[in-house]
Amino acid sequence: MHKSSAIFTTISSILLFLFLCSTSVEALYGSSSPVLQLTPTNFKSKVLNSNGVVLVEFFAPWCGHCKALTPIWEKAAAVLKGVATVAALDADAHQSLAQEYGIQGFPTIKVFLPGKPPVDYQGARDAKSISNFAYQQIKSLLKDRLDGKATGKSSEKSSGNSEPSASVELNSLNFDELVLKSKDLWVVEFFAPWCGHCKKLAPEWKKASINLKGKVKLGHVDCEADKTLMSRFNVAGFPTILVFGADKDRPSKYEGARSASAIESFALEQLEVNLAPPEVTELTSQDIMEDKCGSAAICFVSFLPDILDSKADGRNKYLELLLSVAEKFKRSPYSYVWAAAGMQPELEKQVGVGGYGYPAMVALNVKKGAYAPLRSAFERDQIIEFIREAGLGGKGNLALGSAPKIVKTEPWDGKDGQILEEDEFSLDELMGDESKQDL
Repeated sequence: MHKSSAIFTTISSILLFLFLCSTSVEALYGSSSPVLQLTPTNFKSKVLNSNGVVLVEFFAPWCGHCKALTPIWEKAAAVLKGVATVAALDADAHQSLAQEYGIQGFPTIKVFLPGKPPVDYQGARDAKSISNFAYQQIKSLLKDRLDGKATGKSSEKSSGNSEPSASVELNSLNFDELVLKSKDLWVVEFFAPWCGHCKKLAPEWKKASINLKGKVKLGHVDCEADKTLMSRFNVAGFPTILVFGADKDRPSKYEGARSASAIESFALEQLEVNLAPPEVTELTSQDIMEDKCGSAAICFVSFLPDILDSKADGRNKYLELLLSVAEKFKRSPYSYVWAAAGMQPELEKQVGVGGYGYPAMVALNVKKGAYAPLRSAFERDQIIEFIREAGLGGKGNLALGSAPKIVKTEPWDGKDGQILEEDEFSLDELMGDESKQDL
């Protein structure tokens, strides 16, 4: 009898435990509540894919403030019924989903609108204030739709919930090629999978990588899987964030807040600081053409006078002029190359250079097979205006034809050119044989 009683008690305890677990979602809101109860299973369909305004309370069943908010939240749900959706998510039971939205305290209220990132509600916690805030969001949504701005699509992409992270997975095999040999600014997180702080950073890092895509490159190194890079860069704790700017051999450590907004602001500031100095490269091979002009939005090619015409001083002045122009447009995805007159005859022929003298310049778009010539003076103000117009695209463009063929030449040595001296001869020597015959 005693044994049966013990078994019964154990079973009862298990059933009670299962009951408590199964009802954790309804710990504050019962099945008859007007508040929509969310889980990871229905979050996408009910919130992210909704075409209307959705207010979500992230709560914990044990939270006193959450319990106090419950009747207010239910009243707001009743007032907004049919106008906006009022929902709640047990963030204690579904921590990973809550972490994706940076939930750190309870209750946290976020408002989701189609095609936009969620907005934090910071107002008074009474039904009237909450309903008024929702009403303002609905008006904003309607205005956007009337203006043709609203997409009516999910806010999932904007929130960074389902869009894949833009952070690049780095290891000892690809690090040098992708990071150290790159001209781009890289911000790299060194982490360990077991690290709690790393897990907390993960959704913020993902969001920052998506928002910085195309501007700053973010990467991550799993130091458990690859200890070589950890040792190489003296990583002593996790997560460690290093910034690889213009001087890739001396990365700096990021010491700021571990939020997406803080990381983004810092990265954009570093982008300004770490802009590589502009270059004007002599076009001496096909490799240089492909490297400098193949991927550039616009490649500005200058054809400078022969060294015998300009001498070294004159050529250096032209190069200084081009560098000053490149500096002005250093934030633009342009490249600048030059060639001495007549050294690239096929290219000159393709872009119609030579007939109207040197110096000359063309804006070249290899991808589109088009070019536009500088038709004004080869002076700073005129070149700047030409670059601005070329950046707008299309104006004065001409068909390039086949891809330019570049002749391999020796780079300029920085010296004046030398006139080749011919052997002197006399008329007598030229007429030598005939003169002897006459005699």
